[in-house]
Amino acid sequence: MAVSAAVLVLRALGIGDLLTAVPALRALRAAYPDDRLVLAAPQGLRDLVELIDAVDELLPTPGLGELAWPGPPPRLAVNLHGSGPESLHDLLQTDPAELLTHHHPDFPDVPGLRWRADVHEVDRWCRLVEYAHLPADRTALRLPAPPGPSPAPDAVVVHPGAAFPARRWPPERFARVVGELAAAGHHVVLTGSAGERDLARSIAERAGLGEDAVLAGRTDLAELAALVAGAALVVCGDTGAGHLATAFGTPSVLLFGPTPPRLWGPPPEARQHVVLWAGNVGNPHGDEPDGGLLLLGEERVLAATRSALEARVPHG
Repeated sequence: MAVSAAVLVLRALGIGDLLTAVPALRALRAAYPDDRLVLAAPQGLRDLVELIDAVDELLPTPGLGELAWPGPPPRLAVNLHGSGPESLHDLLQTDPAELLTHHHPDFPDVPGLRWRADVHEVDRWCRLVEYAHLPADRTALRLPAPPGPSPAPDAVVVHPGAAFPARRWPPERFARVVGELAAAGHHVVLTGSAGERDLARSIAERAGLGEDAVLAGRTDLAELAALVAGAALVVCGDTGAGHLATAFGTPSVLLFGPTPPRLWGPPPEARQHVVLWAGNVGNPHGDEPDGGLLLLGEERVLAATRSALEARVPHG
């Protein structure tokens, strides 16, 4: 590929990480309209990347230490991955004419914005591009609906998994919510990765639903995106599925803990998203459900889902 006059952006992470970077990507696109914007991110995110109008090309990059820039140095390299030092090292290896990044003490001669742990993830990357005097719109999170059909149009999508046990609400509580929603006449489906299929199946069985309600492990990313985009409601924890709901404007009930929603939640002005959080901050990488998350009771979650379903505007 020709890579002259290219802007290279590193964000080799997951679904939520990609979607929270969309406003910063759009700010870079507006600032460099005649250059090709290349995003270094995992190949598995391609279906979502193709929905982002700011990105011209995906450079498949599984993670840190695996950035393979194939041509002349980019005119600008942007570190939307993290604070360094590994991400900084990867981008410096491309010999960019300019580098936009947070500062790291391992690279004292590389200027950058001071890293802050207390800002929302969307704000973090908008602040970085603003450090380069580029205007950014923090509300520019929406994506167009995927081109493919939904596997279950107008369903209530329940996504019980999360990357770490600390962020997983107990399956027996999800089963109660799923069962009540199904009994009220809603079409409920359970999503997740192939590794979460047993979890989803156990919840469906406990809730009295059949195997056809278990979509975990049976949808690729494009199908999951179409499912969320066409859903009546998404119910999940602090996961990528919640960020998909934000991207497509789908109503959601989000169970936060132990990370506070002020750092990773949907924008407060997007009133179709109901955020439940007990106020307890803990370790998001813990191997047991966080105590604060456990303070969210079934009745509170059920009340939030019923209210969200009553308030929604039907698709179409």
